[in-house]
Amino acid sequence: MGLFPVFLKLKGRRCLVVGAGTVAEAKVRGLLEGGGEVYVVGPNPTETLRQWAREGKLVWHSRVFVPADLDGMFLAVVATSSRQLNERVYQEASCRGVLCNVVDDPAHCDFYYGAVVRRGPLQIAISTSGCSPALAQRLRRKFEKQFGPDYGAWVEQLSQTRQILLAQTMDPNRRQQLLQDLASGKRYAAFMRSKVSKRRVV
Repeated sequence: MGLFPVFLKLKGRRCLVVGAGTVAEAKVRGLLEGGGEVYVVGPNPTETLRQWAREGKLVWHSRVFVPADLDGMFLAVVATSSRQLNERVYQEASCRGVLCNVVDDPAHCDFYYGAVVRRGPLQIAISTSGCSPALAQRLRRKFEKQFGPDYGAWVEQLSQTRQILLAQTMDPNRRQQLLQDLASGKRYAAFMRSKVSKRRVV
């Protein structure tokens, strides 16, 4: 079955993480970065999760999972060492229409985590539909080299220029041509030359 690729807006949406170990911590970090309202259920959390709870970045319940934890949730991520518990959470989530991902268990996933390259607003997500996470990670490293850190600043500049063009009255085809030209490799090369020149002046 093919997957539908999508980038979700999590701001203001409640996200449940069942488990509080190092794997859960990584999933929580991603949800927080995406703007999600995160709830963690599980005893013995990592020190980082404890700190985030103290800072009010998430809500932590130091206990075992109960079905009511899924009430009002948009999605759930399950990262415990208990296969039985993981499957139970998945089944409860399915009954409630809550999207669920059980870590390292493709059969109990409504969605998969992609290997992601982040360069500011630019995100490149790679998925093998759960077939080979190792390949996805190898491709991620390849793209990280191809798309360096400066891409983030360039994309932000593209956004600013795009807003200016959209505010102007002009032929739609002409605007589209300009936007395509701004996003070209030639323009990126010019952007990089400009950055190098500024560094030399400084």
